[in-house]
Amino acid sequence: MIAVSSAGETVQRWSARPGTDDADKCPVRDVLDRIGDQWSVLTLLVLAEDGPRRFNALRRTIGDISQRMLALTLRHLERDGLVSRRVFPTNPPQVEYAVTALGESLAEGIAVLSRWAEANHDRIREARRAYDAG
Repeated sequence: MIAVSSAGETVQRWSARPGTDDADKCPVRDVLDRIGDQWSVLTLLVLAEDGPRRFNALRRTIGDISQRMLALTLRHLERDGLVSRRVFPTNPPQVEYAVTALGESLAEGIAVLSRWAEANHDRIREARRAYDAG
């Protein structure tokens, strides 16, 4: 962490120096690494909006995610405390995934970004077309 003076105040900022483990200590990078992929964000949003889901129901809702990628995504989200996994003692065992309180607090912020993306998607696509044509 480095200190940066801003208008007479000392502000703490995270910085990663090449060849060090600084990036591992940066809370922003650490969290963004988890939610920076499309599957984590979509999985978290579906569970937050639709409630607890079993694996196959979640996979059908998300759509084009592979079984392996969903399993890996859920494992990472569970490891980070964002999703819980509940096993029901049936034969065969049924597993249900749900957003934790920590995951819900993150989903609230992601939902704002999701609404912004929906509201501005056409404008972004038009900007891309204009840029590519230029």
